[in-house]
Amino acid sequence: MPVTGSQLVGQALKRLGVDTFFFLMGAPMLQAEKACIDLGIRGIDVRHEQAAAMMAHAYARLRNVPGVCMACSGPGALNLGTGLANALVDCAPVVALGGSSPVREYGTGAFQEFDQLAAMKPLTKWAERVYETRRIPEMIATAFRIATSGKPGPVYLDLPGDVLFAAIEEADVVWPAEPGPRPRPAADPAQIAQAVAMLAEAERPVIISGSGVLWSGAAETMQAWVEQSGIPFYTTPQGRGVVPEDHALAFANARSAALREADLVLVLGTRLNYVFGHGKPPRFAKNAKLIRIDIDPAEIAATPQVTLGICADLRVALEQLSAAATGIAPARYAAWTRHLAEIEATKAPASEVALATDQTPIHPLRLCREIRDFLPRDAILCVDGQEILNYGRQTIPTHTAGHRLNSGPFGIMGVGLPFGLGAKAAKPDKMVLVLHGDGSFGLNAMELDTAVRHGLPVIVVISLNGGWTADPDRSKPGRELGYTRFDAMAEALGCHGEFVERPEDIAPALARAAEAVAAGRPALVNVVTDWKARAQTVRFSASST
Repeated sequence: MPVTGSQLVGQALKRLGVDTFFFLMGAPMLQAEKACIDLGIRGIDVRHEQAAAMMAHAYARLRNVPGVCMACSGPGALNLGTGLANALVDCAPVVALGGSSPVREYGTGAFQEFDQLAAMKPLTKWAERVYETRRIPEMIATAFRIATSGKPGPVYLDLPGDVLFAAIEEADVVWPAEPGPRPRPAADPAQIAQAVAMLAEAERPVIISGSGVLWSGAAETMQAWVEQSGIPFYTTPQGRGVVPEDHALAFANARSAALREADLVLVLGTRLNYVFGHGKPPRFAKNAKLIRIDIDPAEIAATPQVTLGICADLRVALEQLSAAATGIAPARYAAWTRHLAEIEATKAPASEVALATDQTPIHPLRLCREIRDFLPRDAILCVDGQEILNYGRQTIPTHTAGHRLNSGPFGIMGVGLPFGLGAKAAKPDKMVLVLHGDGSFGLNAMELDTAVRHGLPVIVVISLNGGWTADPDRSKPGRELGYTRFDAMAEALGCHGEFVERPEDIAPALARAAEAVAAGRPALVNVVTDWKARAQTVRFSASST
C-alpha cells in the first residue's frame, strides 16, 4: 500500500511520542499537518510562526521533551527564525519542520523559493534537508536525537514539496530503532575527588545553577546536594525553581555580597555571561576559585578563569559528588551562612516596604507584590518586557522546577504570551500567569485569539506604563505608545478583561480573572503603572542605556 511523505511525517512523530505540535497552516505542509492530526496529535495553530516556535520552546521546557513546530515554505519557515534563535541561546530542544519549494524546481524562481537551509544553520544546533521520501522517518529521528543529545538545542528539517507529495510502498519504509535513554556521561572520578578537596578547603562557597539542571532532570538531585553540603545557592533567570526559593539556603537579598565574598563558586549547568559579570571581578572575588560542571566542553573552555572544569551530565555528576563528599556537611559553612542570613534579615524588611507602596500611578513593585501573593505555589509564571521583567525577577519567587519562563540572555521580547500558551498546553492543570510589559505584549498580542480557539485559559497581566522602558524625561525616540485598552481588545477576542488604575483594585481583579480561567476562559488584567519607575538590573553592555 502506498504512503506519502506527508503521511510519513505524521507516523514518524507519532512513533517518537509527540502528542502536540504548534503550526501555522500553509503549503506544502498542509497534508503533513493533517496526517499528524488524523493520528491524534494535537495541532495548535497560531497567528504568527514566531509564536509557534516559542510555544514549542515552552512546551519542551515544561515537559523536558522536544517541542515541535511547523511552518510553510519561504516566509513561513523564516518566521520561525527568531523563536529558534532564542531556543538556541536558551539550549531548548525544539524540532522545527519547514516546507520548501520542490527540489526539481530549485533555481527556477519557484513560488516562495529561498535557501531556507542556509538561513537556518546559524539559528539552530543542526539543520538539514530531506531529498528522498523514504528517508523522512530516518531524518526526523535524527533531528530528535540531536536536539536532545549533549547540550540541548533547536534543530530544523527542510521538507521540499515534491518529497512530501511523493508516495512509496509502505513495505519499503525502514523505520529507525526506538530511541533509547538519553546518554549521560559520568565525570572523571579524579576530578570529582579534586572538587571535594576544594570544597573541604573553602570557607565561603556558593552554588550558581542554570537551566542545565532542568534539562538534565536534576532538580531533586540538586536540592539534595544543597541540603547535604549546606552551601548557599543562586540560580540564573532560566534555572529558577530547581530548589524552592524560600529554602533556608536561598539568600536572595544577599546575592551580590555572596558572589563578591565567595572564595569558591560551584557553577552548575550555566554560562558565566553578563548576568554574572562573566565570572570576573568585581562581580566575583579576585582570588575566588571556580569549579564548573557542564555537559558541553566548549562552554567550559570559554571561561578561562575556571580552576576545575568537569565535563559530564549534571545529574550524574551531582550524584557522584554527593557520594564522594561524605565529609562535607552544613556545619562546615555555618559561619558563612549566618553572615548571609544577617544580610538577608537586614535587607528583607526594606524590600517589603517598597512592595507595599500605595502610590498612583501604581508602582510596578506593588503590582508584583499582588501577583506574588495571588499565585499558587506551583503556578507557572512567564515574564516578558523590560522594567516589569526586572521588577518581577527581584520580587516574585518560583518554587517548582521549570515553572519560571523569562526572555533569557537573548533579550527577546514577545515571548510572554506564546510561552504561557505553550506552558498551558504542556501542563493544563497548572495556573499559568503571563506578566507583560505593554510594549512586549504588542509583538504577539493576537495569540490571545489562539488561547480562546484552543481552550488555553491563561491569565495575562499587563504593566501599562505607556511605552517602551521607563524614561523619566520621556525623551527616548520611539518610546511613547500611549495607554492602549488591551482589556477591551481581549474582550473583543473572547477573553475576560479588567482595567485597573488603583493599587487596592489589583487583588480583586486577579481574583475575577482566576474565576474566568477556572471556567475555561482566558483573562487579561490591564494595570496602569508608573512610567517613571525604572528597575535596577545588571548592565547589559557598555553600549546599553
